[in-house]
Amino acid sequence: MTEKLFQPATAGAIAADNRIVMAPLTRNRADNDTGEVAQMHVDYYRQRARAGIIITEATQVSPEGKGYIQTPGIHTEGQVAAWRRVTDAVHEAGGKIVCQLWHVGRISHTSLQPDGQQPVAPSAVNAGVKTFTKNGFEPTSDPRALDLEELPRVVGDFAHAADMALKAGFDGVEVHGANGYLLDQFLKTGSNQRTDDYGGSVENRARLLLEVMAAVTDVWGPGRVGVRLSPFSPANGISDENPQETAEYVVQELNRFKLAYLHLVEGATGGSRELEEGQSIEKLRALFDGPYMANNGYDREMAIEAVNSGEADFIAFGKPFISNPDLVTRLEKNAPLNKGDSDTFYGGGREGYTDYPTLEEASEEA
Repeated sequence: MTEKLFQPATAGAIAADNRIVMAPLTRNRADNDTGEVAQMHVDYYRQRARAGIIITEATQVSPEGKGYIQTPGIHTEGQVAAWRRVTDAVHEAGGKIVCQLWHVGRISHTSLQPDGQQPVAPSAVNAGVKTFTKNGFEPTSDPRALDLEELPRVVGDFAHAADMALKAGFDGVEVHGANGYLLDQFLKTGSNQRTDDYGGSVENRARLLLEVMAAVTDVWGPGRVGVRLSPFSPANGISDENPQETAEYVVQELNRFKLAYLHLVEGATGGSRELEEGQSIEKLRALFDGPYMANNGYDREMAIEAVNSGEADFIAFGKPFISNPDLVTRLEKNAPLNKGDSDTFYGGGREGYTDYPTLEEASEEA
């Protein structure tokens, strides 16, 4: 019997050959000046095309949205042309790929910003974390609060990027509302100290995210837009007075967009799955009307159980996809996984990027 995890499924209008998703993985290998991906990205994503759905590394919607060196964009014609080579390669290999739309907000440094300007945020509150610049890891710069009049431009940047992703041949887009980046900064009370229509109540704090979702779904239509949230993660210095209440409101509001999926980081990003008292992924799952994509620390057995039980419709794997281009095959066969080399996760060239062996290649070498 083929486990449900390995059977075809649909995420909105996106038909997937299986329920294993390649999670977004920042690898810092794009051209730092142009934000364009290269031939090695074409090869990297093609190698992983057996994933039911690939979600690209986080991809900035504007120059202002950049927070780390060598991260790609999706807001210029050159970036579109470069990404088109990736999407064509993935499609030729039989895969599906969506582009994750990203604005880092305050998780940036003046050296990464246009004209050395301050990063933007809901409020002028430094995240107190580090980001990756040409000098290595440096503390994030003090941000400035976005003016009320600027917020339509931010929404427009997401809409423009969504349109560019359409031109680049993607199968859909995922709005990055997680891990302490701009939209998450607006959602959470620790980073949002505004007193206007975008701060204070949960309805106000969720306003920008929901405006972005409306704009992006206007471009793509229902069923080809997903969203990623991390309701209980402290990533990038984020905190909230009542994260369960915030997340419940947001998830219910998202239902009106008929999304392809809801993608949740369960627990701390890349860390513990333990939740505090009163925090419940199960309640959030029950509030969402569409497909649910689970993420954070899943192994083969956990993934099979979650899908079989109906707790999740898709399981997103992150780090295992770095070192196992054929992860789906290895999970199907319950084969051993390659160990990843963390020294090559960020930056560099093909080493630790496109040179991990498949199961077939490993057996030939043996």
